[in-house]
Amino acid sequence: MRIHVATDHAGLEFAQTLIKHLEAQGHEVTDHGPQTYEPLDDYPSFCISAARAVIADQKAGLESLGVVFGGSGNGEQIAANEVEGIRAALAWSTATAQLARQHNDANVVAIGARQHTEDEAIALIDEFIKTPFSFEERHERRIAQLAEYEQTGEIKGHPFT
Repeated sequence: MRIHVATDHAGLEFAQTLIKHLEAQGHEVTDHGPQTYEPLDDYPSFCISAARAVIADQKAGLESLGVVFGGSGNGEQIAANEVEGIRAALAWSTATAQLARQHNDANVVAIGARQHTEDEAIALIDEFIKTPFSFEERHERRIAQLAEYEQTGEIKGHPFT
């Protein structure tokens, strides 16, 4: 599987460890940055780059997921979710990593690099990567509604008040 990784200064050291770990598992990893430590760097461009690459791969029929992380993972998740077709989920436990894939078919996981030890963060990422989408009708329906809203600003049969 191809894994796209992005962070900011808060996760730069962890990125090196994570990339080695993922490559050792046989994944093809693309590092979207940053490449050097800049204490005032901005995560949005790195995370958006990774998210865009995930979508491009998936449209090309390649098995691909993204991993974004920073201090809390919140901003990184928000940035990735700005890309059409991305469903980024913040994982803070094994259960949230599993459910993001099983129920939401999340294609990007966000991790708070300052919220977990390296071993904990790697365990969450591994769980996310290995967990398949359930393909249950209710989950497919909900994901389709999100995609419809993303593309049209509406969800047919569900008017907004």
